Amino acid sequence: MAEINAAVTTTALVLSPHFDLTSTYFLIAGIGGINPEVTTVCSVTFARYAIQVALQYEFDPREIPANFSTGYVPQGSTTPDQYPGDIYGTEVFEVNDALRKLAVKFARTATLNDSVEAIAYRALYASPNGIYAAGTQPPSVVECDVATSDNYWSGRLLGESVSNFTRLVTNGTGLYCNTAQEDNGTLEALIRAHVAGLVDFHRVIIMRTASDMDRPYPGQAATSNLWWENQGAFRPAVRNIYLAGVKVVQGILDDWEETFEKGVEASNYVGNILGTIGGSPDFGPGPTLSEALTKKRSIRRRG
Repeated sequence: MAEINAAVTTTALVLSPHFDLTSTYFLIAGIGGINPEVTTVCSVTFARYAIQVALQYEFDPREIPANFSTGYVPQGSTTPDQYPGDIYGTEVFEVNDALRKLAVKFARTATLNDSVEAIAYRALYASPNGIYAAGTQPPSVVECDVATSDNYWSGRLLGESVSNFTRLVTNGTGLYCNTAQEDNGTLEALIRAHVAGLVDFHRVIIMRTASDMDRPYPGQAATSNLWWENQGAFRPAVRNIYLAGVKVVQGILDDWEETFEKGVEASNYVGNILGTIGGSPDFGPGPTLSEALTKKRSIRRRG
């Protein structure tokens, strides 16, 4: 769908005069690739963080220095392991973790779909070092984080780069597992709607189901993983959006008056990297953030 479509569609929804969304819970749901180091195809994931992983400098891997692990370098930085020096505000979003845990509890009462083909494909991720042990297990409901990028990518090296960037920008707290093309665009629209008094960003839940592995099994080409193999997970993943999602909706409705009408109090920071809706982010470059925001991008400016 892409970030721009998600952002524009969400903006159109929240600005519609036909709806009062001030007490609405938003269950953002979709399918995406999955990191077999964390879980497996057909699983359901709930994120605390959404990371905009493509908002970086990019070099062709054939032209990077020998000591670089990837061709992606955070903007305003000069090595892959430096925190972004130029902050746009959409790099990281953090949602209500107490609400997330309630959603996970509800979703775990669902019986998830699977397929014979998905079971067989998972087995191919068994390896002597056990790095993909989680990828060989049956589908489950998992707490881990989502990486947003318009680029639809596949491969171990790119997956490792995304994992590293997720840890970097969340100060070691985030755990990358799911790919997406929409979430940060949707969340930015909801942040702005919160500022306008149209929604409550503390009532946002991010759920994704796993339709494919984000990297090949040992000995497989990344292109085969993306294009040619039948992973058998697309239909079950789509079905699991409903199976898990309806449990979340039912849980909120059943306990509306007691818990959800007044809102679920967050135990963590909720918002974006800029602190736009209040509070102090528990991620980011800390005291250097203001410098990052005001730093002139004279030689790197585009447009």
